[in-house]
Amino acid sequence: MRIYTSEITPDKDGEIVELAGWVHSVRALGKLVFVILRDREGTIQIVAPKQKVGEELFKKIKSLGQEDVIKVKGKVVANEKAPGGVEILPLEVEILNRAVRPLPLDPAEKVPAELDTRLDNRFLDLRKPKVQAIFKIRSEMLKSVRDTFYKEGFIEVNTPKLVASCTEGGTELFPISYFEKEAFLGQSPQLYKQMLMASGLDRVFEIAPIFRAEEHNTRRHLNEAISIDIEMAFADDKDAMDMLEKVVLNALNDVYENREKELNILGVKLDIPEKIDRITYDEALEIIKNKVPIEWGDDLSREAEKVLGEEMGSYYFITDWPLEIRPFYTMPKDEKIGKAFDLMYKDLELSSGAQRIHLYDLLVESIKKKGLSPEGFTFYLEAFKYGMPPHAGWGLGADRFTMVLTGRENIRECVLFPRDRQRLTP
Repeated sequence: MRIYTSEITPDKDGEIVELAGWVHSVRALGKLVFVILRDREGTIQIVAPKQKVGEELFKKIKSLGQEDVIKVKGKVVANEKAPGGVEILPLEVEILNRAVRPLPLDPAEKVPAELDTRLDNRFLDLRKPKVQAIFKIRSEMLKSVRDTFYKEGFIEVNTPKLVASCTEGGTELFPISYFEKEAFLGQSPQLYKQMLMASGLDRVFEIAPIFRAEEHNTRRHLNEAISIDIEMAFADDKDAMDMLEKVVLNALNDVYENREKELNILGVKLDIPEKIDRITYDEALEIIKNKVPIEWGDDLSREAEKVLGEEMGSYYFITDWPLEIRPFYTMPKDEKIGKAFDLMYKDLELSSGAQRIHLYDLLVESIKKKGLSPEGFTFYLEAFKYGMPPHAGWGLGADRFTMVLTGRENIRECVLFPRDRQRLTP
């Protein structure tokens, strides 16, 4: 039975094992050939002395090229000089597939490639140990997030991604033809997860794509992203922040405990606070205003976020935002301030959330104040007529959180096949 390279240790000296993977490199030195075999878990050295393996097998091994796919049956040999203290003496080698050469990029990373070249050839780029480390960490984070939700009594749901109206009243929508009707790709599960609060499911979460037709070319935006969304009944903004803090800190600790190898490959030292600080919008403005011009009621510009990020240095919440710059469903704290919050890491926004309006008349009034028509939200508003409890929730960007966990500067590195203004393939 095939095993992974990580399972082969010096204490298996003398055992016969079967491995399969890609040829990472080949080095022939006269009557001796060294092959580095790579699989998902790492690499191992295969040493083929002509005298020991025989003429036919030696010739086959010597013919191997980079990225050929092979299966190897061999004897484990403990050797302090070998990488990892162990190597394989091959007894059988089966060539499962040959790779066409020259390769469009080098998975061994001896020759660097630009990001566009890497993304154009993502199947090859993903063979790199550093790139695989990103997605193993991402997987660990998502597992941790789900584990926390289940422990906290949440139910996983799936809401529609083909929708009839926008979530927040913006124009950043992808219209599509839905038979004889106009439809859109969903910006957010917001309206549906709120409606579910009227169902009695009480606590729900969803991890799914969202789509934003924003015409940007930044390192932190994508037009298709994965959002981690929750909604909690009988809860306020503080309850939602407490849950978000728990989710984030659990994920940080789980990645630290379970993905040490991948963090080391990427050279990342995780920043894991004991708790996440909270500052109000007004307090944030006091920090910003001496360096960047800003008026009360303004959203934070990139320059303002950078100033604030330098001051705060880690994870922090910004609370009590002006109502006029928050979505219509935000519960007012008073006439000017909403029960809304953002989670930041330095100058990067990771999450946005709030306590929602659960009162029908107040919600209709808020929709109108935003210049929207309540008629466009009829299906949504119906849920508020028949006993909607107070509720709160948030959305956390999985791709941006992965950026923080892996120390990447460009969000495209944290998505298998990113979608932006220029990229629709592969």
